[in-house]
Amino acid sequence: MARDRAEIERLLRLRKQMKSRKPEFLRTLWWKFPKFKNDPKWRRPKGIDNPIRLKLKGRQPMPDPGYGSPAAVRGLHPTGLEPVRVSNVAELERLDPARHLVVIASSVGLRKRLEIARAAREKGFRVLNA
Repeated sequence: MARDRAEIERLLRLRKQMKSRKPEFLRTLWWKFPKFKNDPKWRRPKGIDNPIRLKLKGRQPMPDPGYGSPAAVRGLHPTGLEPVRVSNVAELERLDPARHLVVIASSVGLRKRLEIARAAREKGFRVLNA
């Protein structure tokens, strides 16, 4: 990533502004069937006459590439740092505290989790889930 810090911050602000305008994409008829109410996440409508697929006026919008965030900041934390999943202390050696945030893997037990969190803080990393 060869962009300067000011450009990254500008794109992060733009991403936040774009996300505030983005609608919530829920599956077709999520309100009608109990099995959809429990899990209303987006599923592409495939019916031949489906009004959402046909993008008819007054219907909920479909996800499109235009709703995406800028490619330079896609996947970054709001601080502008890249979250990295870590499973052991040795993996911290390859990371840079100025570029990365540490997320301790869910499969790590309490004893090793405390070890990783302590070592990460000593090296200057921010730990998201410790």
